[in-house]
Amino acid sequence: MASSDPNKRPRPGPWPPAPESSAMPPSSWAKKTGFRPKFSGETNASDSGQIGITPQPQQNSTRRRNSDPNLDLEAGRARPPRQEKANGETTGEKDKPVRKRRESDGGGVPKSTNGQAVGTTTDTAGTTTTAAAAGTTAATAAAAGTRRASRNNEEAVDVLPQIVDDDGFMSRHSHMKYELRDSPGLVPIGLYGFQHYLSMLGSLILVPLVIVPAMGGNYEDTSNVVSTVLIVSGVTTLLHTFFGSRLPLIQGPSFVYLAPALAIIHSPEFLGLNGNNFKHIMKELQGAIIISSAFQAILGYSGLMSVLVRLINPVVVAPTVAAVGLSFYSYGFPQIGTCLEIGAVQILLVIIFSLYLRKISVFGHRVFLIYAVPLGLAITWAVAFLLTQVGVYNYKSCDVNVPVSNIISDHCRKNIPRMKHCRVDASHALRSAPWFRFPYPLQWGVPVFSWKMALVMCVVSIISSVDSVGSYHASSLLVASRPPTPGVLSRGIGLEGLCSLLAGLWGTGTGSATLTENVHTIAVTKMGSRRAIGVGACVLIALSLIGKVGGFIASIPDVIVAGLLCFMWTMLTALGLSNLRYSEAGSSRNIIIVGLSLFLSLSVPAYFQQYGISPNSNLPVPSYFQPYVVASHGPIQTSFGGLNYVLNTLLSLHMVIAFLVAVILDNTVPGGRQERGVYVWSDPETAKRESAVAKDYRLPFRVGKLFRWVKWVGL
Repeated sequence: MASSDPNKRPRPGPWPPAPESSAMPPSSWAKKTGFRPKFSGETNASDSGQIGITPQPQQNSTRRRNSDPNLDLEAGRARPPRQEKANGETTGEKDKPVRKRRESDGGGVPKSTNGQAVGTTTDTAGTTTTAAAAGTTAATAAAAGTRRASRNNEEAVDVLPQIVDDDGFMSRHSHMKYELRDSPGLVPIGLYGFQHYLSMLGSLILVPLVIVPAMGGNYEDTSNVVSTVLIVSGVTTLLHTFFGSRLPLIQGPSFVYLAPALAIIHSPEFLGLNGNNFKHIMKELQGAIIISSAFQAILGYSGLMSVLVRLINPVVVAPTVAAVGLSFYSYGFPQIGTCLEIGAVQILLVIIFSLYLRKISVFGHRVFLIYAVPLGLAITWAVAFLLTQVGVYNYKSCDVNVPVSNIISDHCRKNIPRMKHCRVDASHALRSAPWFRFPYPLQWGVPVFSWKMALVMCVVSIISSVDSVGSYHASSLLVASRPPTPGVLSRGIGLEGLCSLLAGLWGTGTGSATLTENVHTIAVTKMGSRRAIGVGACVLIALSLIGKVGGFIASIPDVIVAGLLCFMWTMLTALGLSNLRYSEAGSSRNIIIVGLSLFLSLSVPAYFQQYGISPNSNLPVPSYFQPYVVASHGPIQTSFGGLNYVLNTLLSLHMVIAFLVAVILDNTVPGGRQERGVYVWSDPETAKRESAVAKDYRLPFRVGKLFRWVKWVGL
């Protein structure tokens, strides 16, 4: 349509013209995932190119009025805007407003000679007309402008990330069978609770099967530590569901504490000891865990965690948790290689169950996906038992119970390690375990306190808190009405410190923390009731009193343990990286930060672990434990021996390097909230007004009323 002045022609629009694209349907990939293709740092504006409305000219007190676009909930898109002329008539489709990008986004609108934006002019009769750009219609421009404005409005609001599972997009926790406060009945609660713990069997039992032999403990020691882990995990889980974050999260011996525990076990002062050093080293670990747990409790209950959490975002959590799983690559397959025919079967079975058979349901339950680890363990153990019974691992005149130092025959010296790793009857833990045993505090003796070991564990407790922050946020999106408030988060971290204190007093060898695998288990089982988790915790406490249960778990062959650990560490790495779904994973900023954090987390510890070791060095530890002997030969050698120990040990831990690099870069490199994926926590005042949020996180038994003055750890 021509302008009111025939002598003035509008200038052509920007070249090349914008493509004519219809509004994005709500079922598209970008709408499902919340993708925003505008990254900070790639435009010269911090708002990443917001869309604005072209200012309209006025003449003779005649003003063009536009009605705001309304959202059509059924169609999933914005309704076309309605306009009115000065005489009260509604304009047609071609009279829609023209929208433009800000000049910072490179989409400026050409101006006319009189300084006004080209696109609308007003005649003397008060009738408004619209000029269309060459080659495009006004309707297309208006549709594109409406879509951009709608997207801009979405960016201005903090929207909780949506959950996408392997079956496709699902809205927040609508696919859960039971949510946080649901109670399906006594029998279903017991079955679902036992199912939840059974699916996380590997996370609960594998840590003591690694650290106790490393300390020189025998099968009886391993059995006792397993029973201790079960009772402490049950008690701490009950405490957490009642007085912590109140989310359905199992507490247990986290893999975060495994690497520093192995580093302390292989400290220089312990390498020269002979015989069974289990109790001596365990008391040192207990002392370090007790001090670090007190530090973590202060961090949470003092409200400092509410301040620290501002620095913790998905770009920090993702590489930190992933580095925990990647750090044990030197232990996994080297152990499997000692009995490849059994270890390979274990890995293949878990892969087949968790991937190829994950869609198969039995009575409405994906049994292969949920029970991939227990099923793989049972079948592999049966295969190993069959091979043992048919005599595959029998070697003439060789006895697995004879110490290696007393063996003279080279034939037996060569085959004894294979017999120990492959035979299922090499362990006497089940036969020697009593039927009833009550694990009690200080059962290994009075803890020994060392400041250098305690300082290492204090730093690790911060990493454990970072891991828990990611688990709290992800699990709350699945089962709760809203994410917790910063006060609830601090309360949960403080209680985790008290739980680690119990673990130190009982002597589990590691601290207690929220197991990262909780999020995957909740998403797979679709069971988020905290009552079911509490009932399962009670079952766990009852099983810990049966000594034969601990003996049965301790008798799992080493090669099967290594196969399960490979899968568990793989899951841990993947769950860590999955936190990136809350941020813009395609952003060059995030790609560089995460990639650099992961690479340096592998490279820097490798430098510390290999420093001062020649190819001919004979260290008194197996090859897969050599990375943890760094304190005796690290590059930092000052006149202060304790300082050398702390720095060499901490800088050799992969997760510490990943956390330091990620937290520094993420909080110094410019980036928008949408791009960084800043965690959205509930506002305390809003949470108090909403009854659903209050019921989700309020302390029971009127305990919250006793701590109303502690506002930083409540709603």
